[in-house]
Amino acid sequence: MKTEKNTLIERYVENNFFGKSLGMDFKIIKDGEVDYFITIKKEHLATPHATHGGVIAALIDGALGIAGLSAVHQENKVVSTVEYKTNFLAPAFLNDQLVAKGKVEQKGNRLLIISCDVFCVNRENKLIAKALGTFNAYNVNIRPSTSP
Repeated sequence: MKTEKNTLIERYVENNFFGKSLGMDFKIIKDGEVDYFITIKKEHLATPHATHGGVIAALIDGALGIAGLSAVHQENKVVSTVEYKTNFLAPAFLNDQLVAKGKVEQKGNRLLIISCDVFCVNRENKLIAKALGTFNAYNVNIRPSTSP
Protein backbone atom coordinates (compact mmCIF):
# COMPACT_ATOMS: atom_id res chain seq x y z
CA MET A 1 0.00 0.00 0.00
CA LYS A 2 1.28 3.46 -0.90
CA THR A 3 1.75 6.09 1.74
CA GLU A 4 0.26 9.55 1.26
CA LYS A 5 3.75 10.96 0.74
CA ASN A 6 4.51 8.55 -2.08
CA THR A 7 1.14 9.25 -3.71
CA LEU A 8 1.65 13.02 -3.68
CA ILE A 9 5.27 12.78 -4.82
CA GLU A 10 4.36 10.28 -7.53
CA ARG A 11 1.63 12.64 -8.78
CA TYR A 12 4.16 15.44 -8.94
CA VAL A 13 6.66 13.32 -10.90
CA GLU A 14 3.94 12.00 -13.21
CA ASN A 15 2.62 15.45 -14.08
CA ASN A 16 5.77 17.59 -14.12
CA PHE A 17 6.25 17.60 -17.88
CA PHE A 18 8.17 20.88 -17.70
CA GLY A 19 10.76 19.42 -15.33
CA LYS A 20 11.06 16.31 -17.48
CA SER A 21 11.61 18.41 -20.61
CA LEU A 22 14.50 20.20 -18.87
CA GLY A 23 15.99 16.92 -17.60
CA MET A 24 15.56 17.67 -13.89
CA ASP A 25 15.38 15.06 -11.14
CA PHE A 26 15.35 15.15 -7.34
CA LYS A 27 16.02 13.22 -4.16
CA ILE A 28 14.23 13.86 -0.89
CA ILE A 29 16.83 13.86 1.87
CA LYS A 30 14.21 14.05 4.63
CA ASP A 31 10.89 15.81 5.10
CA GLY A 32 11.52 19.48 4.36
CA GLU A 33 14.88 18.94 2.66
CA VAL A 34 15.59 18.05 -0.97
CA ASP A 35 18.36 17.94 -3.58
CA TYR A 36 17.22 18.81 -7.11
CA PHE A 37 19.53 18.04 -10.07
CA ILE A 38 20.15 19.12 -13.65
CA THR A 39 23.02 18.75 -16.11
CA ILE A 40 23.28 21.76 -18.42
CA LYS A 41 22.73 20.85 -22.07
CA LYS A 42 22.97 22.87 -25.28
CA GLU A 43 19.20 23.46 -25.15
CA HIS A 44 19.64 25.29 -21.81
CA LEU A 45 22.06 27.90 -23.13
CA ALA A 46 21.07 31.55 -23.65
CA THR A 47 24.45 32.51 -25.14
CA PRO A 48 27.11 30.37 -26.78
CA HIS A 49 28.45 29.64 -23.28
CA ALA A 50 26.06 30.52 -20.44
CA THR A 51 22.84 28.93 -19.23
CA HIS A 52 19.60 30.89 -19.40
CA GLY A 53 18.63 32.20 -15.95
CA GLY A 54 15.16 30.73 -16.42
CA VAL A 55 16.61 27.22 -16.33
CA ILE A 56 18.24 27.90 -12.97
CA ALA A 57 15.05 29.60 -11.75
CA ALA A 58 13.06 26.49 -12.73
CA LEU A 59 15.53 24.30 -10.84
CA ILE A 60 15.17 26.54 -7.79
CA ASP A 61 11.37 26.55 -8.00
CA GLY A 62 11.37 22.75 -8.15
CA ALA A 63 13.70 22.44 -5.16
CA LEU A 64 11.70 24.94 -3.12
CA GLY A 65 8.41 23.28 -4.04
CA ILE A 66 9.43 19.69 -3.31
CA ALA A 67 11.06 20.74 -0.03
CA GLY A 68 7.73 22.31 0.90
CA LEU A 69 5.64 19.38 -0.34
CA SER A 70 7.74 16.91 1.61
CA ALA A 71 7.16 18.98 4.76
CA VAL A 72 3.34 19.03 4.53
CA HIS A 73 2.39 15.73 2.89
CA GLN A 74 1.44 14.13 6.21
CA GLU A 75 -1.25 16.79 6.60
CA ASN A 76 -2.64 15.87 3.14
CA LYS A 77 -1.47 19.24 1.82
CA VAL A 78 0.32 20.39 -1.30
CA VAL A 79 2.10 23.70 -1.88
CA SER A 80 2.09 26.51 -4.40
CA THR A 81 4.61 29.27 -4.93
CA VAL A 82 3.63 32.64 -3.48
CA GLU A 83 6.94 34.32 -4.28
CA TYR A 84 10.65 33.79 -4.30
CA LYS A 85 13.73 35.95 -4.71
CA THR A 86 16.83 34.70 -6.45
CA ASN A 87 20.38 36.02 -6.46
CA PHE A 88 22.41 34.78 -9.42
CA LEU A 89 26.03 34.71 -8.24
CA ALA A 90 27.87 33.00 -11.11
CA PRO A 91 27.00 31.57 -14.53
CA ALA A 92 26.43 27.90 -15.31
CA PHE A 93 28.01 26.48 -18.46
CA LEU A 94 27.51 23.58 -20.87
CA ASN A 95 27.85 20.19 -19.11
CA ASP A 96 27.82 21.74 -15.62
CA GLN A 97 26.17 19.47 -13.08
CA LEU A 98 23.99 21.55 -10.77
CA VAL A 99 22.39 20.63 -7.47
CA ALA A 100 19.81 22.86 -5.82
CA LYS A 101 19.51 22.21 -2.09
CA GLY A 102 16.06 23.21 -0.84
CA LYS A 103 15.27 23.41 2.88
CA VAL A 104 12.19 24.47 4.83
CA GLU A 105 13.36 27.15 7.24
CA GLN A 106 10.00 27.80 8.89
CA LYS A 107 6.69 25.98 8.65
CA GLY A 108 3.48 27.62 9.73
CA ASN A 109 -0.08 26.34 9.43
CA ARG A 110 -0.44 27.84 5.95
CA LEU A 111 2.83 29.50 4.93
CA LEU A 112 6.30 28.01 4.58
CA ILE A 113 9.59 29.90 4.25
CA ILE A 114 12.03 27.83 2.17
CA SER A 115 15.65 28.48 1.19
CA CYS A 116 17.68 27.13 -1.71
CA ASP A 117 21.36 27.17 -2.62
CA VAL A 118 22.49 26.07 -6.09
CA PHE A 119 25.95 24.55 -6.46
CA CYS A 120 27.97 23.51 -9.51
CA VAL A 121 29.19 20.04 -8.53
CA ASN A 122 31.86 19.72 -11.23
CA ARG A 123 33.39 23.11 -10.36
CA GLU A 124 34.30 22.31 -6.75
CA ASN A 125 30.72 22.92 -5.55
CA LYS A 126 30.84 26.58 -6.58
CA LEU A 127 27.81 28.45 -5.25
CA ILE A 128 26.05 29.94 -8.29
CA ALA A 129 22.66 31.05 -6.91
CA LYS A 130 20.73 31.59 -3.68
CA ALA A 131 16.98 31.91 -3.21
CA LEU A 132 14.40 32.42 -0.49
CA GLY A 133 10.73 31.71 -1.08
CA THR A 134 7.29 31.80 0.48
CA PHE A 135 4.94 28.92 -0.27
CA ASN A 136 1.27 28.38 0.47
CA ALA A 137 0.25 24.99 1.92
CA TYR A 138 -3.33 23.88 1.30
CA ASN A 139 -5.45 20.72 1.59
CA VAL A 140 -5.85 18.54 -1.45
CA ASN A 141 -8.11 15.66 -2.40
CA ILE A 142 -6.18 12.93 -4.19
CA ARG A 143 -7.96 11.91 -7.39
CA PRO A 144 -6.91 9.42 -10.04
CA SER A 145 -4.77 11.13 -12.65
CA THR A 146 -6.07 11.47 -16.19
CA SER A 147 -4.06 11.77 -19.35
CA PRO A 148 -4.47 15.00 -21.31
